[in-house]
Amino acid sequence: MSPALKRLTFWGPLALALAVALAWLFRPAAVPVDLAAIARGPLTVTISDEGETRVRDLHVVSAPVAGYMRRIELDAGDAIVANSTIVARIEPGDPGFLDQRGSAEARAAADAAAAARGHADAQVRRARAELDFAKAELERMRTLASSRTVSANDLDAAERRAGVAAAALAEAQAQRAVRESEYRAAAARLIGPESTRPRRTGADVVEVRSPVDGAVLRVVHDSEGVVALGTPLVEVGDPARLEIVVDLLSADAVRVQPGQRVLVESWGGERPLEAVVRRVEPFGYTKVSALGIEEQRVNVVIDLREPREAWLALGHGYRVEPRIVLWESQDVLLVPLSALFRQGGDWAVFVERGGRAEIRVVQIGHDDGLVAQVLSGLEAGEQVVLHPGDRVSPGGRIVERGD
Repeated sequence: MSPALKRLTFWGPLALALAVALAWLFRPAAVPVDLAAIARGPLTVTISDEGETRVRDLHVVSAPVAGYMRRIELDAGDAIVANSTIVARIEPGDPGFLDQRGSAEARAAADAAAAARGHADAQVRRARAELDFAKAELERMRTLASSRTVSANDLDAAERRAGVAAAALAEAQAQRAVRESEYRAAAARLIGPESTRPRRTGADVVEVRSPVDGAVLRVVHDSEGVVALGTPLVEVGDPARLEIVVDLLSADAVRVQPGQRVLVESWGGERPLEAVVRRVEPFGYTKVSALGIEEQRVNVVIDLREPREAWLALGHGYRVEPRIVLWESQDVLLVPLSALFRQGGDWAVFVERGGRAEIRVVQIGHDDGLVAQVLSGLEAGEQVVLHPGDRVSPGGRIVERGD
């Protein structure tokens, strides 16, 4: 064996061992990661937002006339009976103040009416005197006619004059009644609010009654005082006919259909309430969010399906959080959304295989914001990397965090 071959035989294995040792010492360390197992389970896709309860048929009882309303004795929660329970009593209002000119004009009108009434009194006395004279003359004519001293024509003329005098008296009395009414009307215009207002009863009081059975929800105007025509007084309705309204973004509302199942949460009870979508209103409106952003919102009306005993504590205007179920299944393959990332135009995950990261393209279906439905690319029991960062690469060594 030549010396060169001997040296190669001696130093070659040593050099190879040294190279292997150096490669082992300087190899990349395994990247610590969080792993999650792929498993089957239920998946429910929902849309949720804050909602509010309200009585389905809310009635606002308003003042049917302007006047002086007595204090409303009803309180919120009191039971009411349709067309029987008196909600409010309204009396005629007090007259307004007269300014200096208006007061002078009213006094002048009253004086004129008093003078006209005096003139009418004089006309009545004159007509009565004429009637008395005509009656006396008629009696004389009748006496003379019985002895055939005067002609029948003269007697007829006397009777006509008596009839005319009686009619004139009736006309004067009617004129006097007119002037008396005009005087009272003119004098009434002088009445001011400083006069003591008497309590009125009977026909002088308008009684406002409840239009429906149920309860008083809110007393809007309970203090005694003057109210204008149409002033809201109380809100009434039937608390047993409760519904929920939630305003959704218009982009979410288009995915909601009547009849969809709803879970009502955060209402104060121990478990969610079952409900169903009754109507998606066709009219959208602009609402400014807490961040000052204008959003297009649509009201969705929801009916409770539970018996009233289950939500008896709920009332009008309570805050709830309904979750509208768009899709649900009890047995699907699930992957955490935090494991997904984009690989070109596809979704992909890193699967742990023998301590190394293997990239896998997957097809995703529905998701609920936390997990997604796996249609293909993964099998139950496989483990995927959660929140893969830049240090995780295809084929790279990985180790579960904490090991």
